[in-house]
Amino acid sequence: MKYLLNLSLIVASFGIHQPSFAVEASKPNVIVILADDMGYSDVSCYGSEIATPHLDSLAANGLRFTQFYNTARCWPTRAALLTGYYPQQVHRDALPDMPGGGQGVRPKWAKLLPERLRAAGYRSYHSGKWHIDGDVLAGGFDRSLHTRNDGNFFTARGNLIDDVPVAPAADESGYYVTTATAEHAIECLKDHAANHMDKPFFQYIPFIAPHFPLHALPQDIVRYRDKYLSGWDEMRQMRFSRQQQMGITNTTLSALEREVGPPYAFPDAIEKLGPGEVDRPLPWSELTEEQRGFQAAKMAIHAAMIDRMDQEIGRILTQLRDMGVYENTLIFFASDNGASAEIMVRHGGHDPSATPGSEATYLCLGPGFSSACNTPFRRHKTWVHEGGISTPLIVHWPRGIAAKNELRHTPGHVIDIVPTVLELVGIDPAHEAANEPIPAAPGKSLVPAFFADVTVARDSLWWLHEGNRAVRVGDWKLVAAKGDPWELYDLKSDRAEQHNLARQMPEKVNDLEKVWLLQTDRFKDLARQTLAAQPQRKAGGPKQSK
Repeated sequence: MKYLLNLSLIVASFGIHQPSFAVEASKPNVIVILADDMGYSDVSCYGSEIATPHLDSLAANGLRFTQFYNTARCWPTRAALLTGYYPQQVHRDALPDMPGGGQGVRPKWAKLLPERLRAAGYRSYHSGKWHIDGDVLAGGFDRSLHTRNDGNFFTARGNLIDDVPVAPAADESGYYVTTATAEHAIECLKDHAANHMDKPFFQYIPFIAPHFPLHALPQDIVRYRDKYLSGWDEMRQMRFSRQQQMGITNTTLSALEREVGPPYAFPDAIEKLGPGEVDRPLPWSELTEEQRGFQAAKMAIHAAMIDRMDQEIGRILTQLRDMGVYENTLIFFASDNGASAEIMVRHGGHDPSATPGSEATYLCLGPGFSSACNTPFRRHKTWVHEGGISTPLIVHWPRGIAAKNELRHTPGHVIDIVPTVLELVGIDPAHEAANEPIPAAPGKSLVPAFFADVTVARDSLWWLHEGNRAVRVGDWKLVAAKGDPWELYDLKSDRAEQHNLARQMPEKVNDLEKVWLLQTDRFKDLARQTLAAQPQRKAGGPKQSK
């Protein structure tokens, strides 16, 4: 098979012992697990104090990528993850003076990964959040749980099974969406084992957790109830120390930007949430006792949501072992953007007398603990500074990856997942393009990094979201918040983005700006062509959460 030959050549080129899978005939199963609004340091194996033993085990027996990126927001990341294109190329995020975004519709040629995997004999399953245009099954999935109850983790109202609305149970007292997501994923696996074991599978599991509202099970919250009373300043220092010990980072810890609050102002929400809410990451010592207690409670719920997600991932892994497919299942785990500084009250509102984390509450993490969750980086979700776009990436595949508990420092991006999977399953994009002309995809296969800590060659990485913009070429990054001038950083020594070199190196700024503008112009040209040629297709459901 072509993918086995390709891997054999790659392994030989690095002088590495060829692993046993090179003589295996079976294609790998593939699972992509995506967290929502989870910070770079929120998993224990990336520095956190949160209990994530199942993710830690995947990392200990696989790889951790230290410079992996998303698009800074949920719907653009999901489009990039499943198409292999920047979201602006497929109308799923806006370009200057052009339409696109959360309600944008992909061009016909921008097929999702499951549609492409069918040619290699794969069945595909989806369990969790969608936030991509079009119905799920139309995207190539054979089964789906579409969780649209992102405003309330304790009800199935609004969800769909195989694109058909569900009828919630009369008694939903035992319902929690993170558990329900895993239950559906396990059910799909059991059905696959019973009826389709002659085929490989692709499984996409995008949890809503730990996205706001901060809703968690009481038994999970109690584990963290008093853990964060020492505050976000101390939490950042402790996580950074762990990261240094692990070799996750060689940068400094970013200074906490005390003046940077939520990306969107909702002053009415601050009033509804009461005197405990704080919309700036002020020094912990300056907060009132009520504010410290309120903020620590929110972080405890955030931690509980991640803890529960890890528990449910553990159940999915057990099912893989029971099926006998664990060894030949390639698992990716990442987050769709950095932790969120947002503060708002939506959906059912907020009852300040209710127990924090319960159904009647509507809490958001806010900029203080979001900064700590994004340790060691600056800013948050929606910004394209490192705190908004950096994600853990854990890769685990016992049959295909001999490395255990190793770090990979190559820059990578969610656009790289599709070409990586296609190479491993033996699908040649060039052959696909010959049958149906499509634009060249920007992603790069990460397969070489599975065997050694090498840098995957690419010209650049590019970002644009709501006026926040950036480009990375090698170790140089040009970045600016909306309306601000460009900042220049050498990420080799300063991923914390603390030493702006723009004034010292104007020529480098100009060079990188040209790269950003050229890419932007190319995307706009493509968008004009496809918007004119492609009839509009049905968008997938109502507008969802930011």
